[in-house]
Amino acid sequence: MPQRLHLVFGGDLVSPSSTAFKNVADIDIIGIFPDYQTAYDAWKAAAQRNVDNAHNRYFIAHLHRLRDEETPAGPTEELG
Repeated sequence: MPQRLHLVFGGDLVSPSSTAFKNVADIDIIGIFPDYQTAYDAWKAAAQRNVDNAHNRYFIAHLHRLRDEETPAGPTEELG
């Protein structure tokens, strides 16, 4: 089974409707996870810790797609 690494990160955005960070040096790196479910759980915990800050947002990056850009991936591949 291939590794499907995921990075969870986030921080304060310029505005709640954008994805641009106020200060890239202050990005909160939660970690790299071996599968989507573990990454999702970490993302959810980080997002809930910051729920009162509308400018704060967390993301899941699919690192395995960066390693193999030639392989197409469907949106539900990680769930499957």
